[in-house]
Amino acid sequence: MKDEDWDNVIATNLTGTFNLTKALIKGMIKNRYGRIINISSVSGLMGNPGQVNYSSAKAGLSGFTKSLAKEVGSRGITVNSIAPGFIETDMTSYLDENAKEKLTQDIPLKRLGSVNDIAELAIFLASDESSYITGQTISVDGGLFMY
Repeated sequence: MKDEDWDNVIATNLTGTFNLTKALIKGMIKNRYGRIINISSVSGLMGNPGQVNYSSAKAGLSGFTKSLAKEVGSRGITVNSIAPGFIETDMTSYLDENAKEKLTQDIPLKRLGSVNDIAELAIFLASDESSYITGQTISVDGGLFMY
C-alpha cells in the first residue's frame, strides 16, 4: 500500500470525524445536550483483506466513540457509532449477481442490507428514546460479524 493511500483513508474517515466533532462539540457542551452518531463499518470490527487502511480507520472510530462518550456523557451528550455491513449502495452496485450471492453466503440473513436499515438506527440514536445508550458501536450487518 502506498503511503498516500493510507494517509487519504485515515484523513477522510478518522481525521474528518475528529475535525467535524471539534467544530460542533462546543455548542453541544454549552447546551448540555447532543447526539453524535459516527458511521463506522463492520470492516473496523472484523477486518477485511485488502483494506488495512479502511479497517484501521473504522476501528479507530470505535475508540474515538468510546473515549468521547466518557468525556461528554455528564453533559447530556451521547456518542455512538453505526457499523454497517454490506449494504445495497453505489459501493455494492458494481457487484454482479454471482458476487452478491457469494457475499451473502456468510451473512446469516442471506441478503444485503438497505440504506433504510442504517437510517432507522440513526433516527433512533438521535432521539430521546436512546438517551441511555452511549459509547456503543452497533453493527447493522445481517449477522455477518457476531462477537
